[in-house]
Amino acid sequence: MIRVALVDDQALMRAGFRALLDAEDDIEVVGEAADGKQGVALVRDRRPDVALVDVQMPVMSGIEATRRIAADPHLSAVRVLILTNYGLDEYVFEALRAGASGFLLKDTEPADLLQAIEVVAQGEALLSPSVTRTLIGEFVARPPDRATAPGLECLTRREREVTALAARGLSNEEIAAHMVISPFTAKTHISRAMTKLGARDRAQLVVFAYESGLVTARGGAPWRRAMIGE
Repeated sequence: MIRVALVDDQALMRAGFRALLDAEDDIEVVGEAADGKQGVALVRDRRPDVALVDVQMPVMSGIEATRRIAADPHLSAVRVLILTNYGLDEYVFEALRAGASGFLLKDTEPADLLQAIEVVAQGEALLSPSVTRTLIGEFVARPPDRATAPGLECLTRREREVTALAARGLSNEEIAAHMVISPFTAKTHISRAMTKLGARDRAQLVVFAYESGLVTARGGAPWRRAMIGE
């Protein structure tokens, strides 16, 4: 059973999400909140597996709420899935930096939303294809930001290599084949790199790789895989 909290200032939107989720046998809505401050309190009280959080809300924004949830060690198991009407660049970056595990537009198809909840609940990261394109475009436009990125010195050579390959869209199996190691070893290197860098999931690891200049952006289809952690 996946336990979900709804955090959105629009009552009609929350009602729509609840109706959709209540129809699923393996999802339980554990509570609702109308602003970011209430959302943080709800998450601390109910400890859901996934919190669906709107970006723009009164009192406290969804991004600030996400940041507080991600910073609370007692909520380390909670995954935040950001929902918004907007696909603006700053929201994508701020949400990922704050600790969000997913970012979907509100016009996403119901089946895609349900899949996103399942993926995020399993500890993976997910972005909608349109948001992924925005993210890639922004990486292309921006130079590396070494001032804000964590240092590379904490990573071993192997960990830098797997981080770079993950950022280029390779799956664990593809990384393993490229490095001539087992998929389990590749996954272990990825996990260690995430731990050292304080990345909650693969999406934040990919952001780090670009912001640090470890890799530079190139166009191509495989990017979506890097975001969903296949």
